[in-house]
Amino acid sequence: MSHAFDAMRGTPPGILLIRRIRGKDWSLTTYRYVVLLITFIAYACYHASRKPSSIVKSVLDPEPDKAPAPELIPWPVGKFFIKEDSYSENFDRIKNKGWAPFNGTDGTSKLGEIDVAFLACYSLGMYVAGHLGDTLDLRLFLTSGMIGSGIFVALFGMGYFWNIHAFWFYLVMQMVAGLFQATGWPSVVAVIGNWFGKRKRGLIMGIWNAHTSVGNISGSLLAASVLEYGWGWSFIVPGSFIALGGIMVYLYLAAYPEDVGFPCPNGATAVNVDTVPCDEEAQTHKGSVVEHKNNTGSGSRKSVGMLEAFLIPGVIPFALCLFFSKLVAYTFLYWLPFYLSQTEIGGERISVKSAGNLSTLFDVGGIVGGILAGYISDKLNARAITAASFMYAAIPSLLLYRFYGSVSKTVNIALMMIAGLFVNGPYALITTAVSADLGTHKSLRGDSRALATVTAIIDGTGSVGAAFGPLLTGFLSAIGWDAVFVMLVIAALTAGLLLSRLVIAEITEKTGKPVPSSGVQPFPEASPSRPLLTDQR
Repeated sequence: MSHAFDAMRGTPPGILLIRRIRGKDWSLTTYRYVVLLITFIAYACYHASRKPSSIVKSVLDPEPDKAPAPELIPWPVGKFFIKEDSYSENFDRIKNKGWAPFNGTDGTSKLGEIDVAFLACYSLGMYVAGHLGDTLDLRLFLTSGMIGSGIFVALFGMGYFWNIHAFWFYLVMQMVAGLFQATGWPSVVAVIGNWFGKRKRGLIMGIWNAHTSVGNISGSLLAASVLEYGWGWSFIVPGSFIALGGIMVYLYLAAYPEDVGFPCPNGATAVNVDTVPCDEEAQTHKGSVVEHKNNTGSGSRKSVGMLEAFLIPGVIPFALCLFFSKLVAYTFLYWLPFYLSQTEIGGERISVKSAGNLSTLFDVGGIVGGILAGYISDKLNARAITAASFMYAAIPSLLLYRFYGSVSKTVNIALMMIAGLFVNGPYALITTAVSADLGTHKSLRGDSRALATVTAIIDGTGSVGAAFGPLLTGFLSAIGWDAVFVMLVIAALTAGLLLSRLVIAEITEKTGKPVPSSGVQPFPEASPSRPLLTDQR
């Protein structure tokens, strides 16, 4: 009876209501689709709430004699490009003035400090959030993080309406928002890892990871669409959306299969996964013997310690690789709209609104990159080779974008999307499929409670790099944008080199040669004859 209580205590109220209305429960396949959809929307909301600061940078700190100029109807309904010299009446009072304290000579560096404050708290909070995610109810934890993020993102925007010009206010709002934002990624990856096994994980997570780019795009469009009414609305609207998303998570997200009566694919029992293939519907129906063994409930698993998670083979090199990969990706996330508004494209400058619209195409390329990287890594069964190859390919794409992106708008769009494909591909692969693979590594003896912890270690380390990128850009952009792109190229090269030992091990395994004496094991150990999730005791 206690097992049944543990299993059902996490059932979301919205699902209970649907059961009552329908008179029957959903199938496992339906639950998986619902989990994919809800976590997709949830993390898209997280990323959407991070975009406003990049959109309003040129409003807070405009170039002398240059005014921001939104259009009345946002893209994709209105024009994509607007010339810089078209003005909006609502911007007259801040035209050419910006917003103190960001409109002084040190405005650009202060904007960089705001970004790094957010990302520093985000990365530090990630390590704590990962362990908490493996300890607490993931649904309630994610709900609290989303509502808290929405409140503090909106409070940043309220500085406009309250006429606040104290730098510390904006700094504190971003720091607290960063702590709440840290709850998102470990939680959603852990939920997906709980519901899906190894088969086609790279492709499934590659498609699912489009939420990052969809969030960036929707956040840019939301923030830009209300910019003409005052930059504060660019924070309040995305903040409201993530808070509403938190309510949706509370009502409908089943964080663990056993919470709605199904066995967990990565359960903490000694059942061999070969006998319980998580992708075989016939062996996961409720009421089966397997369910009785696995259905221990979300409250009865033990979490894995931070040190133990660090020692899982592959965690450290992938975490360090993500440090530099995310440095590149987040530099584009926070500074691309500003860069576009400050650079001539086809011989003319574009408005802040157009720069925000145009920057979304980087993430369109990122969607393709994430799916492609996941598909290739599944086909080759080689996560490290795929990630390293994409990072090396990112180097020429970055250089081409810098030197030829100003030729015309068409060339800029094409090169931007190619850069987005190669930059976001490995970033998406490492933070999804690789994290889930390592979080259910055979050394854990099937304890899926390492999912959030491992994800937090990898993404938390990556987020430290994400903090350094925008911070360094704030200083290097004063020297010139060439210096910024040199930094990005060096980071991409370093990211690829950090996976060299794992790449060599994977190549060695595939060519049938003996593994080098260094003892490096190929990653992941997931061939058909050696399933990644199998407990080989």
